[in-house]
Amino acid sequence: MLNHNGTVPKSIFLAAAIAFALSNAVTASDSVGANATKQPNVILMMADDLGYGDLSCYGSETIKTPVLDKLASEGVRLTSFYAGCTVCTPSRMALLTGAYPARVGWRGGVVGYGVKTVNGLAPEALTIAEVFKSAGYATALCGKWHLGDAPSMLPMNQGFDSAYYITKSNNQTKKLYRGSELIQDAFDNRRLTEQFTAEAIQLIEANRAGPFFIYLPFTAPHFPAQAHPDWKGQSKLGAYGDVVEELDSRIGQILKTLSDHKLDEDTIVIFTSDNGPEPGQKEWARATPYRGLKWSSLEGGNRVPCIIRWPAVIPDGRVIDEVTAAIDLLPTLAHACGIELAKITTGSPKIDGVNVWNTLIAKPDNHHARTDLLYWHGWGVPQAIRAGDWKLYLDQVKEVPGSSDGPVLVNLAEDPLERTNHSDKHPQKVRSMKELALEQLADIEANSLTLGGPANHRKPEKKRGLWLK
Repeated sequence: MLNHNGTVPKSIFLAAAIAFALSNAVTASDSVGANATKQPNVILMMADDLGYGDLSCYGSETIKTPVLDKLASEGVRLTSFYAGCTVCTPSRMALLTGAYPARVGWRGGVVGYGVKTVNGLAPEALTIAEVFKSAGYATALCGKWHLGDAPSMLPMNQGFDSAYYITKSNNQTKKLYRGSELIQDAFDNRRLTEQFTAEAIQLIEANRAGPFFIYLPFTAPHFPAQAHPDWKGQSKLGAYGDVVEELDSRIGQILKTLSDHKLDEDTIVIFTSDNGPEPGQKEWARATPYRGLKWSSLEGGNRVPCIIRWPAVIPDGRVIDEVTAAIDLLPTLAHACGIELAKITTGSPKIDGVNVWNTLIAKPDNHHARTDLLYWHGWGVPQAIRAGDWKLYLDQVKEVPGSSDGPVLVNLAEDPLERTNHSDKHPQKVRSMKELALEQLADIEANSLTLGGPANHRKPEKKRGLWLK
């Protein structure tokens, strides 16, 4: 029996997936080596609108983030890591499904701004929470959801055993929920990071026998940035800096909890951001050394910090500049935790992410799995593709010189500000990258879900960049 869009109903497909995973899951030691003796816990943390240059370990001279700096020194710091998209909702869709957001029906905007709140991530989509739940993990969300307000799209119906959350951004709602229960109206925006951290600590302590998967999408430093009373005036960068420095300190509390319960070596910790700086916060937020803000397909719009730590398994103190993306986290973490994805994904849109585990652990003679990456504008237009150091703009982008006349080819290694057009010098590269983009976009259009929710609220039109038509 199939749904209206030709996919297997989630209730049927997920039951089969759970049975398959429980009977076929291997131990983590089979996947990652003798250092691991059981399936590790996972804590996946994500800031909201934090720019590439907003952490001191990524070059900030005005914001101090000693906790995240130390986390990076104990694990790996990724310098060519891309969020799932350049705005909130599709970025979260990509992170949770391992698929480009267009593959799960997104056509532009965010829930509450361009996407009706009755629409969102389709219930048919397989999420990372369901993948981990199928392998016996306790799964929990604490933070910002922003994937649809309808009951079928809320976290409890997308694989999370527990949820402590706001449905949208902190400027769009004042309601805080636990499961389906409204527990605070209105919440104090200054206290959200504190509250989400306290919830995460309780979850760690309650599930310390493991394994657990905690998804912690903070609201900080999304506007309005309002400092916690204990951090007000503590940074050199106003309320925005105060909020980021509080976030850093709160993450320290989470890491201390792991240490106190001797869970450090049993837990993979990831920290990243959902997109680049919000335009309204550009006075304080930074994507340095890149141009572009949230909504933009320039590097600053969705190249973000990413730090990953697993002591004694992931070598510490390394910087990785290979292209990696949020969509890669689902297959990579599943592999690291001994979860076989091959049959679990049946009935769901195909995963665009790739397993980059061998790169993270510095496996000798490893060939990095990701070779290219598509970029979308926040209103749903596919605008560029990256392959190696080269990025090809396939749409007119006002910040990119020459893009009104044809495709623009830039070399990111030599030109991080994306100002020099090499298309005339490398016409064959332009052709091959354009063909690659067209091939991938055609596959996405042919193998995708529609947004969850009423059909009359969807945006089914296909969007193409100017030079892809």
